[in-house]
Amino acid sequence: MKTENGLSALVQRNLDVVKFHIENEARDVESVLGMYTDDVVLEVPGRRLRFVGRDAIRTNYEAMWSSMAEAQLQPLDRFATATRVVDDMLIRFRLVGPGMANAPLAIGSRVEIRLVHHFEMRDGLIACERVFELWRPLDAASCSELKGS
Repeated sequence: MKTENGLSALVQRNLDVVKFHIENEARDVESVLGMYTDDVVLEVPGRRLRFVGRDAIRTNYEAMWSSMAEAQLQPLDRFATATRVVDDMLIRFRLVGPGMANAPLAIGSRVEIRLVHHFEMRDGLIACERVFELWRPLDAASCSELKGS
């Protein structure tokens, strides 16, 4: 069965679940946890993090989001299949606490992260979430400023 935009109902459901997840993980962790399977795994390879189960993910999200201020999301791209969703975005924020485990920048830094989420989907829920991060400090001098041009 196809939706009105030509996508299969399962692909559209996967896109809707990930959209809900991205839009709500900072404001309503409990509702986002309902979008996960019972055996969900969250991995952030660049910071050597792995969380198994909703309780571990809840603890991580609560610490992580409480360590970010002035957060702004900029969606770039999102696409899906019946078993996968890829979401590409930028997030900018000030790192204000230690809850962003293994963060490569100091507390107090203004940060931009290019985030690529790779979601494995099962029965319309997130079974595995892998988050690939490219960190960049925003309050560092640019190359032209360093050269004095």
